[in-house]
Amino acid sequence: MVSPQSTGGLVSFQPPHPIPYQGSKRKLAPHILEFYPARVPRLVEAFAGSAALTLSAATRGLASKYVINDSLAPLAELWSQIIENPHHVADSYESLWRGQIDDPATSYRRIRRQFNTTAHPIALLYLLARCVKAAVRFNAAGQFNQSADNRRLGAHPDVMRSHLCRASTTLRGRTSVHGLDYRDILDRVVAGDVVYLDPPYLGTSNARDSRYHQGINFAQFLLELDRLNSRNIPYALSFDGRSGDKSYGQELPTELHLVRVEIVVGRSSQATLNGRNDITIESLYLSPALAAMSNAQAGTLDLTKRTSSQLAMGFPAS
Repeated sequence: MVSPQSTGGLVSFQPPHPIPYQGSKRKLAPHILEFYPARVPRLVEAFAGSAALTLSAATRGLASKYVINDSLAPLAELWSQIIENPHHVADSYESLWRGQIDDPATSYRRIRRQFNTTAHPIALLYLLARCVKAAVRFNAAGQFNQSADNRRLGAHPDVMRSHLCRASTTLRGRTSVHGLDYRDILDRVVAGDVVYLDPPYLGTSNARDSRYHQGINFAQFLLELDRLNSRNIPYALSFDGRSGDKSYGQELPTELHLVRVEIVVGRSSQATLNGRNDITIESLYLSPALAAMSNAQAGTLDLTKRTSSQLAMGFPAS
């Protein structure tokens, strides 16, 4: 069993979550943060997406400053607008949401075409709220091509406004947003920073219907991890996982000296729908510097066996 350092207990309220994103670490973020120090100068999320880890960390006051980075430029711009002008984002989203009422399917296709032409960040927010499983998909030409989930209309404007305004309050004045390649943002990391990496799974990011607008080169990524190690930068990496007999990601070399923690998430909802009883397990890798800070060792963090009191306090089950 792993023994992460307590970060002071989980807060009693949920962080805001304005951007729906398949694969978001929203539910896992509080448990990932157990492996981080109680206070750090700056937290850098290099593959931000929904920025679930940053929002969770900021809600509990883990860092003085935060860096949100995503190489998808409209997403980075969306985060900038959410932080600086949440009511404008909320008003624009509400206009798109209410404009779809009479014909949601046609409206979705129109806004998708608009996004693929203009890369407008509010159009992206609407698409993420409406698309199937909140799953980003891009075709070979780099265009958003995910279909609409016509069983729902996306988050109600009042709900969205609440999340947007709470996210702005949580992050404003202490967060910088960038739309850079992850290598460029890692070049800017300095001593005292801690980093979180949640890159595309290898094997999903180069297909025609990609979860991500661009993939990463595995060999180059390993070099970046080695550089972080050589600079003694603490980082955690969500990189692979498995559900039933199906695995995702590639094996990381032992030369990186990463500490692997398997997080047992529970039954796969998709498997349940298909009549199976597969258990989802996600891997979290701790850099040597971060593992030393948290006194963590390789092991298993089984979220399904935590008691409610342990979950509330942020401690692993014994």
